[in-house]
Amino acid sequence: MSRAAGPKVLSLSFHTYSILMGCCTRACHPGLALAFFGRLLRTGLGVSVTTFNNLLKSLCLAKRTDDALDVLLHRMPEFGCVPDVVSYSILMKSFCDSRESRRALELLQRMAEKGSGCSPDVEGEVDKGCDLINEMMQQGISPNLVTYNSSIDALCKARAMDKAEVVLRQMVHKGVQPNNRTYNCLIYGYSSRGEWNEAVKIFKEMTRWGLLPDIATWNSLMASLCKHGKIKEARDVFDSIATKGQEPDTVSYLILLDGYATEGCFVDMTDLFNLMLGDGVAPDVRIFNVLIKGYAKCGMLDRAMIIFSEMRQQGAKPDVVTYSTVIAAHCRMAKMDEAMEIFNEMIDQGVAPSIATYQCLIQGFCTHSGLLKAKELVFEMMSKGMRPDIVHLTSIINSLCKEGRVVDAQDIFDLLVSIGLHPDVFVYGSLVDGYCLVGKMEKALRVFDAMVSAGIEADVVVYGALVNGYCKLGRIDDGLTVFREMVHKGIKPSTFMYNIVLDGLFRAGRTVSAKEGFHEMIESGISVGTDTYNTVLSGLCKNNCPDEAIALFKKLQAMNVKINIVTINIMITVMFKTRRTEGAKYLFASIPASGLVPSVETYDLMMTNLIKEGLPEEADDVFSSMENAGFDPNSRLLNHVVRALLEKHEIVRAGTYLSKIDERNFVLEVSTATLLINLFSSKGTCGTDKISP
Repeated sequence: MSRAAGPKVLSLSFHTYSILMGCCTRACHPGLALAFFGRLLRTGLGVSVTTFNNLLKSLCLAKRTDDALDVLLHRMPEFGCVPDVVSYSILMKSFCDSRESRRALELLQRMAEKGSGCSPDVEGEVDKGCDLINEMMQQGISPNLVTYNSSIDALCKARAMDKAEVVLRQMVHKGVQPNNRTYNCLIYGYSSRGEWNEAVKIFKEMTRWGLLPDIATWNSLMASLCKHGKIKEARDVFDSIATKGQEPDTVSYLILLDGYATEGCFVDMTDLFNLMLGDGVAPDVRIFNVLIKGYAKCGMLDRAMIIFSEMRQQGAKPDVVTYSTVIAAHCRMAKMDEAMEIFNEMIDQGVAPSIATYQCLIQGFCTHSGLLKAKELVFEMMSKGMRPDIVHLTSIINSLCKEGRVVDAQDIFDLLVSIGLHPDVFVYGSLVDGYCLVGKMEKALRVFDAMVSAGIEADVVVYGALVNGYCKLGRIDDGLTVFREMVHKGIKPSTFMYNIVLDGLFRAGRTVSAKEGFHEMIESGISVGTDTYNTVLSGLCKNNCPDEAIALFKKLQAMNVKINIVTINIMITVMFKTRRTEGAKYLFASIPASGLVPSVETYDLMMTNLIKEGLPEEADDVFSSMENAGFDPNSRLLNHVVRALLEKHEIVRAGTYLSKIDERNFVLEVSTATLLINLFSSKGTCGTDKISP
């Protein structure tokens, strides 16, 4: 044989190229598969649907779903290849896996529009999911298991569980047997909607089909139960895994440990962790993070730090979540120096802080009077390419304002503006409210004007803050001016705002205007709640209109309007004020029948007024009933009772209640002490006092 002839080389067919592409795809080398496809095209051998399906798989594996969609819709028809069920399923699965369920649902609709010009009658995203299977069958394609699962997966991710169930029934009707993935999708879908009962039902249906749940199914069910506080049921599922011949994996332990930590069941959490170690399952950083988070959120910082040390001893390297959790825990406990030490250690260990890490520290320093350090951290995070979150800074401003630290809040506001963030109505509103709460109305108005100048329209909350600020200072006319300006701008007042205005008018003694405002509120269709009625009843009582208060109360009773214990307290005050003692006692006695529970203030009102009416024995009975009901008297009540008894010269009884103040280590109020001193320093007082009960 001549050396020049060489070995015989066979030409590759397009079937060979298809096989090579399939092998490359299964070996997770999409680039090679695409290269073989390009070479195939250059040979001019032609292509088949199978070849294109391998190409689609390669493109999807390479996360090039847009290119894959273009091949499916355009390139395949150009080469005379009609997509089959596998073609559709590849794209649908890729879309669903990447949580692009909407694109999966729209795929066949676009195909129908492209091919026949007959667009399916679809209303909304959910209906597209139901039409998905029907579209395929109309085009002569029988859906297979992958197609059904992809459709069910898309519907479950869209939380359209009723439609997903329809597809499941249709699937079974067509003789396609559901598998584990089918049921996993359904369990996930019901879990995400909070319908754990349905998730359990699907799980039981799965076992009736003879399907052995895999660990993913077990974990999905446990996650659903834990999410809704069904820890005992989740533990039962966990224990069932072993009885079915399977072993819990790290995720199984993670889910249940997190459930125990969330519910504060630390003994059970520790026992499960020890069981995990005993079973030879090595805890990873996620497991330790759950333990640390559980202890930290319950204020058990020492225990959290022990776990933090143990994890490193066991070879688990803390990640950004670990460090952020520990730092946040120290910030909540006002241990800012320790928090910074851990932060610096984090950086030394090569763990890059996240936005959440910086937010914990910034919040901590702002809360615990470290404003300069907070600003420094803001600029530091910006230098690392992390932009502060306006929502986070708004929450800080709001918290500072609620604490009366409006100067610090203004400082953060100025910082927010200086770094290029744009305050919205919530930021401005928080600052306006902060100034109003400390009575600095002029500064509140300056912030309000700045907001308007920035082109931001004030909402009912901002106007409400201004009205509330003026009314609390007794500047009711200024408050009414703001109220009218708001109405003039077409902003509908809220119930809360009307309550503020009514309370302000009653406090100013402008009863007629308050009553007019109340009727205007009702006529305008604003919701009138218990707080509104309480404001009006209290206002009428304080402005010497008890008969009107009683008439309104009777009207509310006739209308079965819901009241609360504050309403009863107001009416008891009205009854005693008008010397209707029996009426007050009747109201007090009827509280349980109304489904209400007396407050300490209720007992206070009854006792002090009964003493003033010369009925100290009945006051003692009320006190006994309070103790029998499990209520502890507070310092305010006991001081009130002692003063009422002293004013009635009930010295012995007063002594009994004074001893109760002493037993509870309560403070004797100045007015009580003054009355005692005056009483016993007055000449001849003891000779006229009642010294017997």
